[in-house]
Amino acid sequence: MKIIYTFLIYLYLLAIRVASLFNPKAKLWIDGRKSFFEKLQAQLSTLKSQHQTSDFKLIWFHCASLGEFEQGRPLIEKIKREQPSTKILLTFFSPSGYEIRKNYAGADCIFYLPMDTPSSAKKFIEIVKPEIAIFVKYEFWFNYLNELKKQNVPTYLICGIFREDHYFFKSYGAWFRKQLNVFTHFYLQDESSLNSLNSIGYHNATVAGDTRFDRVFEISKDVKQIDIVKQFVADKKVFVAGSTWEEDIKIISKFNFQTGGFKLIIAPHEIDETSIQSTIQQFNNSKIVRYSQANEQNIKTADVLIIDNIGMLSSLYQYGTIAFIGGGFGKNIHNILEPATFGLPIIFGPKYQNFNEAKQLIQLGGAFSIASSEDFKKTIERLSKPDALKKAASASKKYVLSNIGATDKILRSIFKDHTL
Repeated sequence: MKIIYTFLIYLYLLAIRVASLFNPKAKLWIDGRKSFFEKLQAQLSTLKSQHQTSDFKLIWFHCASLGEFEQGRPLIEKIKREQPSTKILLTFFSPSGYEIRKNYAGADCIFYLPMDTPSSAKKFIEIVKPEIAIFVKYEFWFNYLNELKKQNVPTYLICGIFREDHYFFKSYGAWFRKQLNVFTHFYLQDESSLNSLNSIGYHNATVAGDTRFDRVFEISKDVKQIDIVKQFVADKKVFVAGSTWEEDIKIISKFNFQTGGFKLIIAPHEIDETSIQSTIQQFNNSKIVRYSQANEQNIKTADVLIIDNIGMLSSLYQYGTIAFIGGGFGKNIHNILEPATFGLPIIFGPKYQNFNEAKQLIQLGGAFSIASSEDFKKTIERLSKPDALKKAASASKKYVLSNIGATDKILRSIFKDHTL
């Protein structure tokens, strides 16, 4: 089975190389891995030159993409605060993670992860020599994992999720199940994942929770004020639509926010000119201002503010009354914990089943799933009643507060056995 797995890895690499001839994301994936080992050795040599060899300690964090990075980030930053001499190597599989976070100041080295071939895995671990390896959520590269095992590197999975439909639990999954013995310990998000792992004989697992709660809580404590947005909001109710796609805009644009007494802030998921113009056209009866073109004059009379940049969304929720999170009419909803930490009732489309936080917030009354513009209208009208709004807002806030603490729980457990 290992031969078949490695063959498929090479086949995947070939497919990416072919795709890179016409797909920009695939080209970034290939180009980002060029001369990898030379660059890695050079950066590690520079870091090591700043320490006595015996004092040099490095932790390797691996994340698939941006979402997993947000789960690893609280641990990285807490380690750097408490043990500043410890070095952090951060790797990504996807360009959507690496290209956005390649200049992240919290890590000492940031790279793409080379493809999971036996030779690359062996060379990587021999060069890096990590004290500890930490994989986030469900990133399983079996040649790397087995090389870590061979070289006696303690290896952990954090924020893990195991579902019954994963290949580990299928009739053909025996080989994959066996590979999980590489992990020193699994830190899981929920009891369901724990039960699933226990069912295949793994008991070195703990329900620690999701570190994203710690991350969004920290964001809410250190949120930055945005003057233009404050002027736009004034003393009105504010509807914040975050990470929206075209399908989301079609739904929410049919509601007359002005008659409901709302100002509307839209932060599209895609901010290319075509996407921005498409969003603007859906609200052609409103007074619209793009953030990049806003000034003290036009912002005061605007009904709709469109955010045409990246990185501002988490700060926008502080001004919100109700939030809509996009993606639920496509593949999956985006991050709902950021608005929840500010105590906003949250609305999203029907594609949310893979997210425990969405299901739990619906049960608690802090979130609402809609399937049509009529559903949307009814939900807004319901939340326009002060008592209903207050109750939903409180449910969102309490949900975040009751789930913080995973970062401390994981680090206390790991460093109980490893002193850095």
